[in-house]
Amino acid sequence: MELTKELEEAIVAPGPQGFHPPSAAELGVLTPDTGYGLKFGHVVAEELAMEAMARAMLTRKNATIFPGPLVLWNWNDHAADKARAVLELAAQLPEVLVIPMPDYRPKYPKVEPEEVINPNHPNLTIWGNKIEACIFIGVHCHYANLTLKMIRAGTNCWTSAICAEQGHEDAMFTVRDSDAAKIRRVAAVFKRVREEMGIKLSENGENVRFTGLQSRVHDGKTHTNPLDFGLSVDPASGNAAAFGHKAEHMQKEA
Repeated sequence: MELTKELEEAIVAPGPQGFHPPSAAELGVLTPDTGYGLKFGHVVAEELAMEAMARAMLTRKNATIFPGPLVLWNWNDHAADKARAVLELAAQLPEVLVIPMPDYRPKYPKVEPEEVINPNHPNLTIWGNKIEACIFIGVHCHYANLTLKMIRAGTNCWTSAICAEQGHEDAMFTVRDSDAAKIRRVAAVFKRVREEMGIKLSENGENVRFTGLQSRVHDGKTHTNPLDFGLSVDPASGNAAAFGHKAEHMQKEA
């Protein structure tokens, strides 16, 4: 009943809303002040926004984390620490998918939806994997905003954005100022909500589910433990230069 009322009062409501829906800013939604988040376009206490993210990711089908370049590439110690925190967040979500957004260039003539998501046509990855809830993290703000609008226009996916800057008004749920410590706080909220809902994790910790393509790359393995991933101390091992990124460019919006 409470969720029904929230959806009736939602400003940034789940889609599909059709071609070219109004942006959240056009609807009067602004980014929240420090210590607050957004829930369906309404300003709420930050922890309430985190709890809403958790419930969506724990109850809707094919929940997915979409990490972007700011946490994918090992371009400084801060990025590496945030990447570890993202893995800790993934460890609290049973059967979660992790599909990266490694860069922002259009993938033509086609995108492989089980490999990447691209901000120029994110709906293809959402549709291809039947994703009904997702979290964007480590995506530069202008590309995240573009992506969130397109998802709301063409899919029924409930979007969350964990933002290092001021938050994303076009996400259904968002929190701001998200350094590694904030991401770990989100993970702690997810753990609490999951336990309150009585949802258990896999005993072996392998709760991240591979897409079909990821499974083939990993010799048919279907799941993995996100905490088993080691992050190299050598920045060259995760070199963004191969994709046209430079650390000083990324630093501007980190």
